[in-house]
Amino acid sequence: MNSFEKLGLCDQTLEALALKGFEEPTEIQTLTIPLILEGQRDIIAQAQTGTGKTAAFGLPLLEKVTSRTKSPQVLILAPTRELVIQICEEINSLKGKNSAVIVPIYGGQSIELQLNRLRKGVTFVVGTPGRILDHISRKTLDLSKINYVVLDEGDEMLNMGFIDDIEMILEKTPGNKKNFLFSATMPERIKRLANRYMSDSVHVRTKTELTTSLTDQIYFEVARQDKFEALCRIIDIESSFYGIVFCRTKTEANELSSRLQDRGYAAEGLHGDISQSQREAVLRKFRRKSITVLVATDVAARGIDVSNLTHVINYALPQNPESYVHRIGRTGRASNQGTAVTFITPDEFSKLGFIKRAVNVSIERRNIPEVSQIISVKQKRISDEIGRIVQAGKNDELQKWAEELLQDNDPVEVVAAVLSASFGKVLDTSNYRKLTSVMKKRGKTLVEEGGKTRLFIAKGKDDNISKKSLVDFIVKKAGTPSNLIEKILIHDRYSFVTVPFAEAEHILTKFKRAGKRSIVVKAKKRK
Repeated sequence: MNSFEKLGLCDQTLEALALKGFEEPTEIQTLTIPLILEGQRDIIAQAQTGTGKTAAFGLPLLEKVTSRTKSPQVLILAPTRELVIQICEEINSLKGKNSAVIVPIYGGQSIELQLNRLRKGVTFVVGTPGRILDHISRKTLDLSKINYVVLDEGDEMLNMGFIDDIEMILEKTPGNKKNFLFSATMPERIKRLANRYMSDSVHVRTKTELTTSLTDQIYFEVARQDKFEALCRIIDIESSFYGIVFCRTKTEANELSSRLQDRGYAAEGLHGDISQSQREAVLRKFRRKSITVLVATDVAARGIDVSNLTHVINYALPQNPESYVHRIGRTGRASNQGTAVTFITPDEFSKLGFIKRAVNVSIERRNIPEVSQIISVKQKRISDEIGRIVQAGKNDELQKWAEELLQDNDPVEVVAAVLSASFGKVLDTSNYRKLTSVMKKRGKTLVEEGGKTRLFIAKGKDDNISKKSLVDFIVKKAGTPSNLIEKILIHDRYSFVTVPFAEAEHILTKFKRAGKRSIVVKAKKRK
């Protein structure tokens, strides 16, 4: 935390940063944090999306605000509700023991909920221009005590036609407040806005621009329940996968890392529930490549600097373009080519389009590798490795054994038997399950009906059933591959599991008893 200490942040803030795992400040943070802490001048900060701008203004403003008052002290304007939510979440995660109250204000959210929050008193108001103006006209938002105004993504607000709204809002704020404008570009209209409302301002600009030119960006369209299968296929088809898999929540990150471990991958999770010592241990293993798949949330991955990543996987679609750029910027470093993969479900296609337009980048659609392709790639690797062993020279003891085997058996059958014994499990196609078909119809993307069935099992905790023992029970009775059994829920007297439709019919048949009620039946739909 030495670099953050040099910026002048207090011990409480440094402690919050340590808990989040921030290691080094970004360039824009280094440039702006000391200036905001000094509090003498307005600031125009020019930096690309995904460079840590929220922390650049959020950290020092948390220190500048006084104890909680009825009227807000900080007003942050952002162009979209997604960005508003992200800013609030980020500042809340940074505040540690600070008592500041940060409230999002945007269209589409209950106005009564916003009114209740504002009546209780807030420190930071983060909102979209339209909804902020709505509250001003209702006289439900008092801006007379505002000390600091932040305009985030200024050029984007210009593109979305918010500049007139912003000017109307600024007219309602005190003249002696400090203004901070953050923008990736500086169009003429933004310059005029700055000249009118920002006197004696300082202009800072990052020297390095965020680039994704060295990153191959692709996306796969998958049914939600097939994401895990798709991820495994992508990992398996690569000769040396070394990457970060991004999830939206810590629960999802924890569950995914556990499932990957169960399937035999060298994977671990990184999220907000693990301690700092655990975090450091996981990162050490990842840097040494003793684990090659790191499953992380956006917040947990902030501040990590790992080179030579082959992949970044957006297992969950980023909430906004800034998160997308920040994630994929971890590949393609130090002139190394990297691949950024994004999974989208059929209902997320428009969100991906928004990200593509905002970042101004092409993201190519690809098909998920077929099982036959993966098996073929694995066979090629095995053949190459055998070839290298042959070239390395003879092993006298094994050579003699081989000669004995070949004397009494057909050579092809011997080699086939050895391959089966050594690589049969690795090359078993049943390791992979059929994906739900995603098809196009009348311009819309649809998922074929079917895919999954929920089963009710008349055994639970009272029968000493655990998730593992329940899976073992089904595997033993029906021969179902354990990786097909998902969403296991154990109650006192009964349990639920989810399996593919075809497998469900097979399980029901295996558990069916003549003249008696089966302990496994299809679960009833919730009313």
